[in-house]
Amino acid sequence: MKTAIIFARSFSGNDQKRMGRGALVACCCVIAFTLCTLVYGPLPAASPAAVKLVQSIPAADLKILQSREEISQPNIWPAGGLNDKLQPAIIRNLSSRRSQVYELNGDVRIHGRRPSTIFLFSGDMATTATAGWITTKPYARNPDPIAMRKVTGLKLIIHAQSGPDAAELRCSRNFSLPAIVFSSGGYAGNPFHDFSDVLIPLFLTAQQFNREVVFLVADRRPWWTNKYKLILEKLSAYDVVDMAAAAAAEEVMCFPRMIVGLRAHKELSLDPSEPPHYSARDLTDFLRSTYSLHRQELVVPPGPGGCTRRPRLLIVSRKKTRRLMNAGEVAEQARRLGFEAVVSEMEGRVSGVARLVNAFDVMVGVHGAGLTNMLFLPANAVVIQIVPIRVEILARHYFRGPAEDMGLRYMEYRVRPSESSLPAPSSEQSRSKLDGGDGAAGAGAGAGGWHGFRAIYLDAQDIRLDAARFRETVLSRALEHVCGGGG
Repeated sequence: MKTAIIFARSFSGNDQKRMGRGALVACCCVIAFTLCTLVYGPLPAASPAAVKLVQSIPAADLKILQSREEISQPNIWPAGGLNDKLQPAIIRNLSSRRSQVYELNGDVRIHGRRPSTIFLFSGDMATTATAGWITTKPYARNPDPIAMRKVTGLKLIIHAQSGPDAAELRCSRNFSLPAIVFSSGGYAGNPFHDFSDVLIPLFLTAQQFNREVVFLVADRRPWWTNKYKLILEKLSAYDVVDMAAAAAAEEVMCFPRMIVGLRAHKELSLDPSEPPHYSARDLTDFLRSTYSLHRQELVVPPGPGGCTRRPRLLIVSRKKTRRLMNAGEVAEQARRLGFEAVVSEMEGRVSGVARLVNAFDVMVGVHGAGLTNMLFLPANAVVIQIVPIRVEILARHYFRGPAEDMGLRYMEYRVRPSESSLPAPSSEQSRSKLDGGDGAAGAGAGAGGWHGFRAIYLDAQDIRLDAARFRETVLSRALEHVCGGGG
């Protein structure tokens, strides 16, 4: 009663009537909401990316996005930070476990003086509004802090089209084409990472544009873009833009659409069930076309006593770590079995390496970056991975799965302690220290961690195969596959 008296003294009669009607409407809304919740279940939670868009997105928060290739609410904007009238489709979050990817649609501008900042303008915002920002690194190895430290961070800022920044950033170079922004930093220079972290994700992201797309490269190294010039030209009909070098020209480049970052599925391969639904075989077809490789598929017609020609076997040589110390002896055993065997390093121009590899039916190599060149083998050819001690998980993850995705016949030879350069006693002690005695190859879960594991099993381990055993257990099966018509 006391409350009612205070309420009556505080407001006029008309005010009380309006507030009564408002309370009635609010009550109806609550009842409707309750009924909807009972019938359809609770409303979905806001996207974590949406909630944190006005801040830099730390790696820990990105783990929330890593459960699927596209988040459930791909059109995102910051809660409480972006004008409600702004078209939500101007930003789509395509981030995955391996990479941060944002698609910007509309008025996208980059100023040469600020190459690490990308502006997205909207005419539906208030004159001076800054809706929010995202910080990202456009390199597809997001869970690896060592690689990501070598990648330039970019800031994506949403601005009003009529604000002061829009006046400063008047377009001096207009593009009618979309753009893709990526970094060639990270582990660039290692063939495995060149393909797994950049070139395959670039194929996955850019192929849909049929070369009508402009590449903007952060952390550009001229030798890197020259090395992979043919691939870049096959994916884009336009010159690569060095984002740092563009600062000298002080141009304001404007695009109608931009993808910042590269979509990535898995190591050295693609998942056709995920957008945009390209497969590893689409990739290898693309590479064979890019480098004008003549052998598309393994064809060695079998004769009455075997192959009508000697099948060709390539042994990949390594100079520094995980060396195959008796490669010559292994090659000789292969020749006795019926192969034409060659030992070669994977050096020189990519086009030359591609033609070399494509000419062989079987490729043999110790686990390492040289096996990346299996991308150039003809379909149905054989890949034999020599797996050093305690490297089984890495071998399966990095090369076995991709080889099978590419339509290659995968075989492996697991090294015995007697074939490893690691002394048996220290090897056993190291295993116990590094992986806690659980035998998890490559786990690096113990006190030594990944760096300790790598120092022992990857950097300090060379291989001397039992050539006769290798011939009987693996090479003979490879010959049977090749001379049996690839069955």
